[in-house]
Amino acid sequence: MARILMVASEGLPFIKSGGLADVIGSLPFELTKKGHEVRVVLPLYLKIAQKYHEDFTHEASYHVNINYHEVPVIVYSQMVKDVKYYFIEHQGYFERDALYGYMDDGERFAYFQKAVIELLNQLDYWPQIMHSHDWHTGMIPVLCKEAHGFDERYRSIKHVYTIHNLAFQGNFGVEMLDSCLGLDYRLFDNGNVRYDGGISFMKSGILYADKVTTVSPTYSQEILTPQFGEHLEMVLNMRRNDLWGIVNGIDVEYWNPKQDPEIPYHYNRVNVAKAKKQNKLALQKEMGLHEDEDVLLVGVVSRLTWQKGFYLLLEQLDALCALPIQLVVLGSGESAIEEKMGQLQDGNRGKIAFYCGYNEALAHRIYAACDLFFMPSLFEPCGLSQLISMRYGTLPLVRETGGLKDTVIPYNEFEKTGTGFSFANYNSNEMMDVLRLAIEVYYHRPQDWKALVRFAMSQDVSWEKSAYTYCLLYKELHL
Repeated sequence: MARILMVASEGLPFIKSGGLADVIGSLPFELTKKGHEVRVVLPLYLKIAQKYHEDFTHEASYHVNINYHEVPVIVYSQMVKDVKYYFIEHQGYFERDALYGYMDDGERFAYFQKAVIELLNQLDYWPQIMHSHDWHTGMIPVLCKEAHGFDERYRSIKHVYTIHNLAFQGNFGVEMLDSCLGLDYRLFDNGNVRYDGGISFMKSGILYADKVTTVSPTYSQEILTPQFGEHLEMVLNMRRNDLWGIVNGIDVEYWNPKQDPEIPYHYNRVNVAKAKKQNKLALQKEMGLHEDEDVLLVGVVSRLTWQKGFYLLLEQLDALCALPIQLVVLGSGESAIEEKMGQLQDGNRGKIAFYCGYNEALAHRIYAACDLFFMPSLFEPCGLSQLISMRYGTLPLVRETGGLKDTVIPYNEFEKTGTGFSFANYNSNEMMDVLRLAIEVYYHRPQDWKALVRFAMSQDVSWEKSAYTYCLLYKELHL
């Protein structure tokens, strides 16, 4: 079994802004169950420091060179179950209100990566595999192989690089190569790290890692095409023989309708029909919807962005409002979509409810109360919401892309099988046709609907299978 160091910009149970944190919060624990020794490194953000700092153990203090200055690094640690978490502290870089979105993000995460590289030397801890996630850690394989290639301890480490969302690449000016990363300009001149006149952390990770993974098999194939490749499809095609698509799982202890503390009525496959109606009435009351246990309640828990397919929804608002459904939306994102959702609620009180922002407890109640879960994404590397909704007996309606295509089995009206509903093309009319089909099945084929709910709840959406596939990947590297 292998010694594995995971490096990421966020991770549960400490900090979350997106699905990456869910992966870091679950995968390491599953891997330890299979005999691996896993450690994780994260930046020490303000919210982590405020909540956990007094419980941390000091591990090391040292310096790394950033902008031609020696910048201090302090490292703390904490054990969670059998996984050791390290935290890189720099108050100026990380103790801010948000995690990302700053002008100096390139410098901040160059510092983070150099601090991680030197951490190995400071602790005399040498993992056999370094598993880096998304653009924030893309330079780690480069730094190990180019800046420390003379050192056998670094040279012997194998690297796995996971792309969670190819749309965010970490592209910065070329001057950062020398000033922040301490790397030779020949890496720009020969094209290894060059992207559009500057450098790309993500492109570098793709080229230098020994294996590259994405978070679903379909997405791993989609990103080889110009439509989904985000201008990196040629680079990805160079690595296609080392590219793996491994679908995410969810934490099935946390997402469990049998004992979820955030929902009023608990249930399993046996009593799901009765309890879902009770949860529905409770949510309707909470959100100001007309209380009707028999109406088809459609839920959305999402970032309100173009990627998530909300422009399809906006094209069909009149048709949507005319359907015999209720709609509850939880999320925030683009101001134009937020504004339209607010107007939609105001004009359809009792039928449509919109909560602008994020509320974890409310998300649980939406998954438990709704009959149908709406995810018409333009692209979706994996998606977790469809897995959670199936776990809660809420049938997902999705577009057939990325992880949505890999995890949702579309309703077959002849065989009475499936775990949800899906449409193929990014087209609002096609989306509405499938929505009308779901409505027809709900109201007029109740036995089919019950069978779909039971089948959806029986799906294995845990990390068990995914962790096994990661083990196969690590085994290929650690022979």
